[in-house]
Amino acid sequence: MTTTTATNLPDSLISTLAGCYYTDPAIFALEQENIYETMWFCAVRAAGLDKAGAFRTVQVGRESVLLTRSRKGNINAFYNVCRHRGAQLCTESSGEVKRALQCPYHAWTYDLDGKLVAAPHLTKMPDVDRFEYGLRRIAIKEWLGYVWVCLADEPPSFEDTVMREVVERLGDVAAIDHYTVADLKVGRRIVYDVKANWKLIVENFMECYHCATIHPELTEVLPEFADGYAAQYYVGHGAEFGEDIQGFTIDGSAGLDPIPGVSKDQDRRYYAITIRPQVFINLVPDHAIVHRMYPMAADHTIVECDWLYLPQVVESGHDISRSVELFHRVNQQDFAACERCQPTMGSRMYRDGGVLVPSEHHIGAFHDWLRSMLAI
Repeated sequence: MTTTTATNLPDSLISTLAGCYYTDPAIFALEQENIYETMWFCAVRAAGLDKAGAFRTVQVGRESVLLTRSRKGNINAFYNVCRHRGAQLCTESSGEVKRALQCPYHAWTYDLDGKLVAAPHLTKMPDVDRFEYGLRRIAIKEWLGYVWVCLADEPPSFEDTVMREVVERLGDVAAIDHYTVADLKVGRRIVYDVKANWKLIVENFMECYHCATIHPELTEVLPEFADGYAAQYYVGHGAEFGEDIQGFTIDGSAGLDPIPGVSKDQDRRYYAITIRPQVFINLVPDHAIVHRMYPMAADHTIVECDWLYLPQVVESGHDISRSVELFHRVNQQDFAACERCQPTMGSRMYRDGGVLVPSEHHIGAFHDWLRSMLAI
């Protein structure tokens, strides 16, 4: 496994990760084991599990995770694995069961809290503990209206990991509380199938050196992005709307009902937060945009993107298309750029990696973190 990087660089340049980090299945497997299976992972929007028996399956690292709402109203997360012979309980990405979760192979049946409640001839096996042979639970945390899961036997502190990323970006947690993200409602959800490594997507989101080149609509709304510096990564700083811009829309026209809690300092500003390893949060005065990545292979990532608005905006049928279109177009432009890079990550010309200019140097900290997590 080669992990060398460029050397003998001028002071203004620092090296990136070597190309193999984006193509090598062995490195991808290490990332799944050491990052995605040990850290908090933003899995689903809690409101999507809107009734008892509603379920969703998501891929977390190498594991299929089953999330369902119980009859008591709480959300549980389990490994999507029958305790009998290991068959997947639910093969669809979402759905609803009436009373219980039943394995389609041998009909082992579990209630919505994971207890084994029935199986062929189970009454003839009184020594089988219904709880011990129930579904294996996974740690969960609800925050910002999303269900976060962690596969680790001893999950890291949520406050010292996930919430700390918000503090390091905005200065304090209260700054994001103003947007009442948990109370917002999904107005639009778009799922993107990106033929690129998940790290290329993270790196793209972290810098604006490319903004003037591929984001004409975004730089029209946020003029300071045109200078190539990632202003959104200065602690507490939000990129200001252009003088003639009324809202965060594709044409700069007025947005929708503003979120009441947004402070005067946050008005007419855009904030972006990266929460490692797989979440991007974008905040503007009238809505929030949340990206969640699901790495599927070294060269394949699913990105699920939610546009969140005040409930009355969604329920009243307001036209949100101009609002959605701006970041949808940004997503398309960014993912196309990542897909343009992916094939050349295996080139001999990128064997030692590329370089980062000064406005991208903060990406080097992401690379250092990744290496430390993988211990290579």
